[in-house]
Amino acid sequence: MRIIAQLGAGSAEAVRIQDSFPDVELVEFAGGDPPAGLKADAFFGGYLGWDAILAWLDAAEVRWVQLSGTGIDNVARAVFDHDRIVTCARGAGAVPISEWVMAAILAWAKRFPETFLSEPPKYWNFPIPTLDRVEGSTVALVGLGGIGAAVASRALAFGMEVRALRRTDAPSPVEGVQVVRSLDELLPGAAHVVLAAPATARTRHLIDADAFAKMTPGVHLVNIARGALVDQDALRAALDDGSVAMATLDTVEPEPLPAGHWLYSHPKVRMTAHISWYTPQLQAAAVDILIENIGRYLGGEPLLHVVDRDEGY
Repeated sequence: MRIIAQLGAGSAEAVRIQDSFPDVELVEFAGGDPPAGLKADAFFGGYLGWDAILAWLDAAEVRWVQLSGTGIDNVARAVFDHDRIVTCARGAGAVPISEWVMAAILAWAKRFPETFLSEPPKYWNFPIPTLDRVEGSTVALVGLGGIGAAVASRALAFGMEVRALRRTDAPSPVEGVQVVRSLDELLPGAAHVVLAAPATARTRHLIDADAFAKMTPGVHLVNIARGALVDQDALRAALDDGSVAMATLDTVEPEPLPAGHWLYSHPKVRMTAHISWYTPQLQAAAVDILIENIGRYLGGEPLLHVVDRDEGY
């Protein structure tokens, strides 16, 4: 078996693949024109440079693409051509993203950085603004896949009540989560609403003016999914009238967000540059999935995390 990989030929992860499957040949993806006569069974990667990637896929007659990430909204649609099987690294970023979500929730409840000192305060021992606690509060999850489940388990450990909306009738993978089937059931009473669903035609602007109207005034919105899930004009109105007390956003629309956009300067917005996924171990987690799928591919077993082109995840 031959795999074209965006790894670096001598990287620790490339060595790990070779140790697991000594008979698998790795070809380093170098960009530009594909080498003459190249043939390969699979491709791993998908970071950047889709024009070159597609040229290599077509020239090498690759039949299986293992994406190094989860979302496919920025993946070239032509990757699905020629009936290729496309799998993703679903769940690889669940731990760092869920930790980022909890950091956002705790920062809002404990009023960081507003209570950090740069000069003597008027009072010691009395916080201004006052602090909140997360225990006993409700977090509403839009999505209960790998990331949503990881957020749920951490929120439950803090004594929070967890409700989740998912697209299927499947039970929660985490004990103690109340699964609901509509935003009407999910949103009222939640102190924190966390978006952890894929960006598809069905989820575009799922969080719109009607959704904000269902939320309890003073809610904290956290988005680590995709900016397309939120109608940002409706968000601005909800922030301005106090319906939403704070929006902590790691994803926005568009990305990169242009200079001068209102989200940069709004006092009730905390925004980062789509970095919640980052950990030095992330590539290792994606390669774990690749290694599992190589074994399945060689054994003629169904691959994990096959992407449905029409559904978009």
